[in-house]
Amino acid sequence: MLKHTALAILIVALIPSVANSSEIHGAGSTAAAPVYRVWSTGYAATAGAQLKYEAVGSSEGIRRIREGRVDFGASDVPLSPQEASKAGLICVPSVVTAAVPVVNLPSVPQGQLKLTGDLLAKIFLGKLDAWDSPEIRALNPGISLPKLKIQPVVRTDGSGTTYHFSDYLSAVNADWKSAYGAKSTLPWPANFSGAKGSGDVVKALQSIPGAIGYVDYNYVLDANLNSVQLRNAAGNFVTANVGGFRDAIVHSNWNRKGDFTTSLVNQPGADAWPITMGTFIVIPVVSNAGERTLEAMKFLTWGYLHGDKLAREAKFVPLPDRVQANAYRELARVTDTTGKTIGLQSMTSQTVKAP
Repeated sequence: MLKHTALAILIVALIPSVANSSEIHGAGSTAAAPVYRVWSTGYAATAGAQLKYEAVGSSEGIRRIREGRVDFGASDVPLSPQEASKAGLICVPSVVTAAVPVVNLPSVPQGQLKLTGDLLAKIFLGKLDAWDSPEIRALNPGISLPKLKIQPVVRTDGSGTTYHFSDYLSAVNADWKSAYGAKSTLPWPANFSGAKGSGDVVKALQSIPGAIGYVDYNYVLDANLNSVQLRNAAGNFVTANVGGFRDAIVHSNWNRKGDFTTSLVNQPGADAWPITMGTFIVIPVVSNAGERTLEAMKFLTWGYLHGDKLAREAKFVPLPDRVQANAYRELARVTDTTGKTIGLQSMTSQTVKAP
């Protein structure tokens, strides 16, 4: 991703010119935790500030920043401009990842089970309950499907992953859209297995033969889970990978218009993964703790400027330049209670050089 001098003009929160030994406190998204960990290590080596991050779920992250308990909240659910304005918050993206359906079917080779969004919706609506059903067999003629009951494992906490998963199902299945829509928490059927956090979903999935769940992409890699192929908007069956997430971004309004308030699900690219999602940092537009918010903004901007390689190593996709430019404009609005622009207060003479 290009980082050029013109973009640097928009930067409102750069790394400090001297080391800062303070701590930054963040909480929220479980999906984003790996990238914040690797950014934290790099940032601490450069700036001296340590990040203390709690992966407690998107809804809890929003709650804690509203209560002033953390320096930034992290959420996989973007706040609309109206929601952000009403709550007095700024919401900007940090990186891009994805939600992935995963199964516990020992007889099915890793990554070979094919499903459509429509069948996935029927499964999580409780309308399809056998792995050897005719609809699934028709998509998987070369696979020996077990005579097992389908056992959905779902998130019971407020989850950005649930939001994007349900947003996708709403886009591809009218019954799902009518019954549930896109939400962070859902009234799941009583016979589904509930779990809090992606880590607990993984544990439940691994212990239940016939289980199917949805988790953030990094959990698929870390736990070596059996992910599902999905048919995307272009009609191709695709496997979750960083290239597919990038293709979804390329074909979205994030790339075309720099509009990060729009959904990344079901984008039209030939290789696009259909449940691609952004993850976001949330801070107050008027901060009661100006120095703390300033440190959080410096951390985020460091990630924008220097964290692309680290993000890729953590299997995330960095933001397009146009999206980062719009994120900087949003951050420029942040002030302390005296009206002082916190972002401008942190500007330095650092130059961003084109590669």
